[in-house]
Amino acid sequence: MSVGGKLKDKLKDKKVLVTGVTGFVGEALLHRIIGELPGTTVVAIIRPKGSMTGTDRMAQLLRKDIFKPFYGEGTEYADAEALSAARIQVIDGDLSDVPELPKDLDIVVHCAGDVSFDPPIHEAFTTNVLGTKSLLERIVETGRQVHYVHISTAYTAGRRRGAIPEAPVDHFVDWRTEAEAGMAMKSRIEEQSRSAPMLAKFRKEAEKLHRRAGHLTAAADTERRRTEWVAKRLVETGTERARSLGWTDCYTFTKALGERVVEEFSGKLPTSIVRPAIIESALQSPHPGWIEGFKMAEPLILAYGRGELPEFPASPDSVIEIIPVDHVVGAICAVMATEPELSKPEYYHIGSGARNPLTFEQLYAGVRAYFSKHPFDLGERGAVRLPVWKFPGGDSVESMLRYGERAHKIADKIITTIPRGERTRKYARELDVQKRRLDFLRRYMDLYSEYAQAELQFIDDNVLALHNALEGDDKEKFACDTAVVDWQYYLQELHCPSVTESMRRLDVVRKKRNKALAESAGVLKKVEPSEAKVVAAFDMDGTLLSSNVIETYLWMRLPELDGPQRAGEIGAMLRKLPKLIAAERKDRGTFLRTIYRRYAGADLEELNQIVDEILAEHVLERLSGAAVRRIREHRAAGHKTILITGAVRPLTRPLEPLFDEIVAAELAVDDRGRCTGFLSGPPLVGESRAAWLKHHARQTNIDLSKSYAYADSHSDLPMLSAVGNPVAVSPDVSLFRAARAARWQIVDWKTPSTSSRLELPGVNAR
Repeated sequence: MSVGGKLKDKLKDKKVLVTGVTGFVGEALLHRIIGELPGTTVVAIIRPKGSMTGTDRMAQLLRKDIFKPFYGEGTEYADAEALSAARIQVIDGDLSDVPELPKDLDIVVHCAGDVSFDPPIHEAFTTNVLGTKSLLERIVETGRQVHYVHISTAYTAGRRRGAIPEAPVDHFVDWRTEAEAGMAMKSRIEEQSRSAPMLAKFRKEAEKLHRRAGHLTAAADTERRRTEWVAKRLVETGTERARSLGWTDCYTFTKALGERVVEEFSGKLPTSIVRPAIIESALQSPHPGWIEGFKMAEPLILAYGRGELPEFPASPDSVIEIIPVDHVVGAICAVMATEPELSKPEYYHIGSGARNPLTFEQLYAGVRAYFSKHPFDLGERGAVRLPVWKFPGGDSVESMLRYGERAHKIADKIITTIPRGERTRKYARELDVQKRRLDFLRRYMDLYSEYAQAELQFIDDNVLALHNALEGDDKEKFACDTAVVDWQYYLQELHCPSVTESMRRLDVVRKKRNKALAESAGVLKKVEPSEAKVVAAFDMDGTLLSSNVIETYLWMRLPELDGPQRAGEIGAMLRKLPKLIAAERKDRGTFLRTIYRRYAGADLEELNQIVDEILAEHVLERLSGAAVRRIREHRAAGHKTILITGAVRPLTRPLEPLFDEIVAAELAVDDRGRCTGFLSGPPLVGESRAAWLKHHARQTNIDLSKSYAYADSHSDLPMLSAVGNPVAVSPDVSLFRAARAARWQIVDWKTPSTSSRLELPGVNAR
């Protein structure tokens, strides 16, 4: 175990293979080797990504700020490419298919792995178990006694309590059996998702939301729900299998089984197993506070700073095993210089709890003190109000979360059934924010509750011995004694400032964007002329007019009836209203046909005359001024304007001057010109509007990617999706949410205040 001598001398002329070099620990290790071990050469296995080769990704990595001091003017290397050529050999490859390795390797440091706490079970086994096995087999093929350094995790100890020795984890699990079962889970769960009961469940859920839009829209959402279910079940299966065998999650479970694989190979290769605890930002190197990406604690710190983490399911005196990344790297470098015996793996815990414990209460105090001095700014609402944690226990926190989830479910059901309006959309937006917070809390409570309530003490005698064996300034360059860390200084002056810096920058950008959105709320982008043929398609009811089919039917029918008949017709409609609303939510085409059956016996020419003489003025009064301006802008830009509506043709007559083409429901008539109660063809609703628009575009050479569509209802989702410039106009809650998710423009076209929804035009005119 003894290091013996300066590390740069011990590791001089050594060729070290590093996996996971583009990850957090791998990047820090590469930085330390280049900076402090000048005689050491690195071989890096890097997975190609998209069009980038492994060499391209290494070049991109070396252009980061932490590597710039190693090249440029006044240094040995002119640029990143020269540095890479002199010190680094890149091999394109992946753990799923490890390439042949150089025959002159001296050390392999295996940093790569699936570090997510909740990976799908088959992915965790692929990387953490089978990938490790493939790498070891390739190392053995070199025929050399390569020192294999395996980077694991301290939490391979699982759900044990008390002191955890630097030794093999005592368990009875056969890694081969578990790997075979874990890899088979994907096909088994995929098959289960395609069973008739499951498909029926997904379809019914999708149709409940999308039936008005159409079958294909519902079908697409059905498949989305199925694939999401598969992904969720793969994660849940991994978690439950891990916990059933005594581990916290699939990550620690597969890392523990990966250690078993390593231990089997230790008879062929001298082996060291390094088990870091929770790796966080650097204490000193590459620079104080350096961190890449979000690790374990960062989402919780940020959520607390934003006032979104009201409690945490930890005991205040429980220890959280945090370790700065530079201490991890220092220990790895010291381990690289050791010479373990065959069949006797050396184990190293890199933690802080044994000699310098940080409790959750101390962590909370440090984070709270930082945000009290440096709060997030919520703009007009001022500084965030920080939650006060009382540490009520995991069961109490779970009860609070379940209550919030139930309350949200009830509120969301209500919001989707009440009449639309600006206030309704405001409530929907607030509920969506609350849902994101609840989902965040649920995910992280489920992930971290095991760690928060763990009572583990990782013995780190071997790492301390390594640190004490370091000579001269190596004790500073490769420090790995966590007893020196002042946790309150670390949290308040280094870690929290680093993890909040990027978020504060994003907040500045977000505020500017929100300000711009607020200033342009309800204001449409300027319509530019286009060389391509462009259409602007408009819905009518709810988009151009504050009206609905029942209203417009009464406008048309009441003027030709006498007093008693009018009262009877209104009464009949009121009695049928609940059934009509239910029908409209289920199938808009059926709903329209039900309404239009009541035109049976009406004279079509008389209906046209009623519209021209009585209703035209009323329709135009209900027309939104913003809508008229927008239509005229499109016509001025040379775009073809089309009205696509499920309303009957006579009602569109007042709007004919505004549009180049009107597509409406055609009332069928008999040989006397009287309405039969049927339509001459299916009404254009839901997906049929999108189909008509696409067919029209093919026939007339129109570029839909540059075209526009305006609608207010979720049933119009297919039509809006068919164009490049969709606009949701005073949308219902379902369309509002879809538009926000797709980042479509949302506007509110107001109806003139002179019009009233209770007004029935022309009832005394005939």
